[in-house]
Amino acid sequence: MKGIVFSLAFLCSMTVDAQREELIKYADFEQWLKRDIKESGIIGGETRILYEIAPGAHWKKENGKQNIPYTNQGGSPWATSNVYARVSGINKTNASVYPDKHMNGCCAKLETHVEKVKVLGLVNISVLASGSIFTGQMIEPITNTDNPMSKMDLGMPFAGRPTAIKLDYRVKLTNEPNRIRQTGFSKVSTVPGKDMPEMLVILQQRREDVKGNITAKRVGTLVYRFGESTDGWVNGRTFNINYGDISGQPFYRDNMKLLNGASRIYVRNSKGVLVPVDENGWAEANAIPTHAIVKFDSSCGGAYVGSVGTTLWLDNIKWVYKQ
Repeated sequence: MKGIVFSLAFLCSMTVDAQREELIKYADFEQWLKRDIKESGIIGGETRILYEIAPGAHWKKENGKQNIPYTNQGGSPWATSNVYARVSGINKTNASVYPDKHMNGCCAKLETHVEKVKVLGLVNISVLASGSIFTGQMIEPITNTDNPMSKMDLGMPFAGRPTAIKLDYRVKLTNEPNRIRQTGFSKVSTVPGKDMPEMLVILQQRREDVKGNITAKRVGTLVYRFGESTDGWVNGRTFNINYGDISGQPFYRDNMKLLNGASRIYVRNSKGVLVPVDENGWAEANAIPTHAIVKFDSSCGGAYVGSVGTTLWLDNIKWVYKQ
């Protein structure tokens, strides 16, 4: 009799704690689109391949798709920091996200490196670039280096309330005590604190007024920095999402603050115009989001800041829900 009671109790506890997992579209990283971008002759004229997280294809000169600005393909919610730039008539690329091997399939590799621009054999500009993937769209071609956030339409429509996000990952840190800031237009400077990859999951409730202005309230928050190198892969780790106003919680840190002012993001409104969005408050803990920002960076600290060689590998990114 006791065995029957124990079994029933165990089954009930399994029901209470049952979870459902949902892969974010294309976040198994088994499909990649390749595109050829031919850089301008004055900087070498090399044809470089940029990888995008989308149905497999190859955009190249032979099919009339060389040097085509990228827009998300096949319903993929993902954009990357692999970008095509055209500044003052010169075509240039940056590549910092690549497919790599994981188990019997593919994963995403995000790497921090220095991108150099050479003119007539001389190094004119060297810029530190981190690898990044995010839900949203990169606005190409990039025409200047001002205000990097204004080059992204950040986030995707989303109305779920997951309890967590789950993923496989691998981390390689340089263990340099400090980072550098290298913009290409000023001297390299030191930024205190070691470099580490960062995960950002922000659930927002957005509203648009009749003029096309958009405001947002923060519904859910997850910010995590990968502070140690891993010994191989960490598979199936779960990270909790916190709802409502977390500013008074013991785990709250400055990098979890509302995105406004200098940290504001940009999104495309219903009129097709890219507009700045300030998060103007915390939503109620039971609020339903309208959009989700999921963003991974190989380096923390913002644009042009990091340590060369910091690397993050990602695979099988999923939402976790209570049944």
